[in-house]
Amino acid sequence: MINKPRKIKTSGQPNSGRQPLKMKAKRVISLPSRAPRDKGPKVITQDSRQHRNFSDSSTQESQDTDLIYGRHPVLSALENERHLHRLWITSRLRYDPRFHSLILRAKENGTIIDEVEPKRLDHITDQANHQGIAAQVAPYDYIDLDELITQAKSVTDPVIVVAEGITDPHNLGAIIRSAEALGAQGMVIPQRRASGITSTVMKVAVGALENFPVARVVNLQRALEELKAAGFWIYGTATDASEPVHMVDFKGPIVLVVGSEGEGLSILTQRHCDFLVSIPLQGKTPSLNASVAAGMALYEVYRQRWINTLHLDKLQKISLKKEQ
Repeated sequence: MINKPRKIKTSGQPNSGRQPLKMKAKRVISLPSRAPRDKGPKVITQDSRQHRNFSDSSTQESQDTDLIYGRHPVLSALENERHLHRLWITSRLRYDPRFHSLILRAKENGTIIDEVEPKRLDHITDQANHQGIAAQVAPYDYIDLDELITQAKSVTDPVIVVAEGITDPHNLGAIIRSAEALGAQGMVIPQRRASGITSTVMKVAVGALENFPVARVVNLQRALEELKAAGFWIYGTATDASEPVHMVDFKGPIVLVVGSEGEGLSILTQRHCDFLVSIPLQGKTPSLNASVAAGMALYEVYRQRWINTLHLDKLQKISLKKEQ
């Protein structure tokens, strides 16, 4: 008899041994673009997707939310012409060919350029690894959810990540970096009890936020319903989900919901998911970090879609080798 693989849970989440949440009530959405289905998450079978018709106090942010530092994050901000109030840079780096012309352009757009000693940057960044440059930026400009959905649906089979209750900015930045690198179209985060886009998030994301929109919503469950109405299927990561992520057939527009570091997905959010999935573990470690779990799930989505795509550049190389 083969032992069943153990399921993933985010760091600190107790292994309650509960069965995947199932609901029998019908859900109601505003647009009749999808076939009626049970509201609660289900176990996925090979037949379950054949008939699809795709057509309150907030967490206080750190005081340095307007500060980014490090060569790559600041370079990305300069290249994308993000509005910078002030830029501190060492004389050695200011005339580096990678920065010089961009700094001149930023100065023309009103950015104050301060040439400083490394010790001054140590003080500004509180002894962080600034690599000789730091910048004060305007507050992050969140995108509206409707606009995010419109942008995402401009591509085939879009992927949107929803992060519920991620309070650690390092985790949020790592999830954003993985999501952008693996081709997701954007992210949704809650306004309450979760980290916003702070300087730490920007630093960990290593420039990914310059090309990755984030929507911040008051009601996360209502946002999930809007995504359903727009034709997205909602997949939640949960410890006790009975379907391993590598056994799931990710097709069409999808939303991947990642739970918080300590509690995982809330019961209310689970009820708004179409499916709950898990990552099997073989070792004695009972859980994975939230950002690691998100990256693994996103890679499985990317892997499935990559092998199902005809890569003409690869075929051309293979053909040339055969001719030789």
